[in-house]
Amino acid sequence: MKVEAITLREIQIPLVQFFETSFGRIYSRRILLLTAHCQGVDGWGESVAGENPFYSSEWIDSAWVTIKHFLAPAILGREMAAGRESGPLMAQVRGHQMAKAAIENALWDAEALIKQVPLWKLLGGTRREIACGVSIGIQDSIEQLLGKIETEVAAGYRRIKLKVKPGWDLNVLERVRSRWPEIVLSTDANSAYTLDQTEHLRKFDQFNLLMVEQPLWDDDVYYHARLQKEVRTAICLDESIRGVRDAAMAAEMGACRIVNIKVGRVGGFTEAKKIHDLCQSFKIPVWCGGMLESGIGRSHNIALSTLENFSLPGDVSSSKRYWKEDIIEPEVEVSPQGLIPIRDIPGRGYQLREDVIEEFTVRKETIRAGAVSA
Repeated sequence: MKVEAITLREIQIPLVQFFETSFGRIYSRRILLLTAHCQGVDGWGESVAGENPFYSSEWIDSAWVTIKHFLAPAILGREMAAGRESGPLMAQVRGHQMAKAAIENALWDAEALIKQVPLWKLLGGTRREIACGVSIGIQDSIEQLLGKIETEVAAGYRRIKLKVKPGWDLNVLERVRSRWPEIVLSTDANSAYTLDQTEHLRKFDQFNLLMVEQPLWDDDVYYHARLQKEVRTAICLDESIRGVRDAAMAAEMGACRIVNIKVGRVGGFTEAKKIHDLCQSFKIPVWCGGMLESGIGRSHNIALSTLENFSLPGDVSSSKRYWKEDIIEPEVEVSPQGLIPIRDIPGRGYQLREDVIEEFTVRKETIRAGAVSA
């Protein structure tokens, strides 16, 4: 598998409705898509870097220039037997995991197409369907939030995750639990709290939550370990788990009881699989988080979620929850039982709607060995 060229493109897709976290509110997504052209086979990847460096130090414009000037030149013209071989070639660049993941995942996709096997089987997956949850952002009112939860519960989703922050937490959870005492409920703080708010966070215990995700600093393991000793609710780490070494540290320190693996955030499928295996050895369940991906990133999340230790419902929900029109066909759909069936089709399992991709494209650039052309 020889990489002859890399095409970068930015697409812009309006959301069905705004999505708000502790970082702010967005109404549309700028998404960086990447195509790895490999001797007649095109593999596709997606960088999950956001519109700004708030969730992570990476953002779409940093990913673009890092791929163009450093990562793409490291792999162009190289012969590889498998997508996982791209990681060592890009290792000289420190960090930039979201940019690296776009390349590596595209190469795993290309490898699956060349070998004519489904991507999920190439990854070693075993599940023939995956359980789905939803993530609901901060709303303008609690009543608006309750209406959204009612819709998602009726649609069959198996876990409801609520974004929280100081001032939008205990009162919200009290209202939700009083109405739905039995649903599987979790929260995601996106690092909105500090350790001196331990007493406040301890009050989350009364709501019988599956987990509280990333309550403290995005780069922290130590203080999460201290917090986990003080609260009954399981802590889930997301941003803190940048790779398998972070996962091992968190497991050994007791910093969490659950881990959220986002393949686009940890550098690609190879590192995601290592984190999965490490957590499985510590009997820590994992689930697949979402980053408001298009259908390309969503199909990659589905493939990853077939691995054995993805035992909790993830954020891989239907396309129509976010997009009026997705860039794949068929669009991702969730059954009334809250499940996504796995497709036995070579590669990512979904066809590209290249006409829609072109319609959404606002910039595009192809990089070849020794040359760049628009």
